[in-house]
Amino acid sequence: MTTTATAPAPATAPATLSATGADKTGARTPEAVDVIENARERIDTLDDRIIGLIQERMAVSAVIQEARITSGGRRVNLSREMEILGHYRDALGKPGTTLAMTLLELCRGRV
Repeated sequence: MTTTATAPAPATAPATLSATGADKTGARTPEAVDVIENARERIDTLDDRIIGLIQERMAVSAVIQEARITSGGRRVNLSREMEILGHYRDALGKPGTTLAMTLLELCRGRV
């Protein structure tokens, strides 16, 4: 009688993360993947709102610039820009100044 060897049954692995969830989030547990994915959705929503607000600010700034130029003034009011820089710096620290500079650049258009 010939006996044939059979391979041992594979051990059942514990529930694992989907490769996609772990790869996308860097999380090591399904719970952390859920938290991160939900938080990222919220960030995406906030980013869309921030972009919309920046676009609205750009439009308002264009109205101000047009009124200033039409009245014979300069396109840019440096003292006002310094106020804005100070406001962002006070609220957000040094990175706030960088953010404000970028925002001012966006709202000035081509100078």
